[in-house]
Amino acid sequence: MTTTDPELLLRAKLEGETAKAPWRELQRFFASGTAIYVAPALDLVEVAAEISNNNETQIETWQASGELGQISDALALEWYEANALMWSVVVRPWVLVQPILQD
Repeated sequence: MTTTDPELLLRAKLEGETAKAPWRELQRFFASGTAIYVAPALDLVEVAAEISNNNETQIETWQASGELGQISDALALEWYEANALMWSVVVRPWVLVQPILQD
């Protein structure tokens, strides 16, 4: 089945570019100010698509709730010390990072 729906194509592209990576490999993006926190409760691909589509209303809602935003120094250090594993996806110029919760 072939689709030309731009939204479906975007989501498929983002899903294909999503990967697991240790925080220690991603922290350079934090240092450059381009790493963005995505809460584990959110769908990372959905967030990436909304950012890519510049959906300011949804982005601001997530930011206001603390589910999306800049990463604090304390949180970055916590992830570093725990050698945390993250989901990540690039939505230029940002690298979205989402902690993988351990059971």
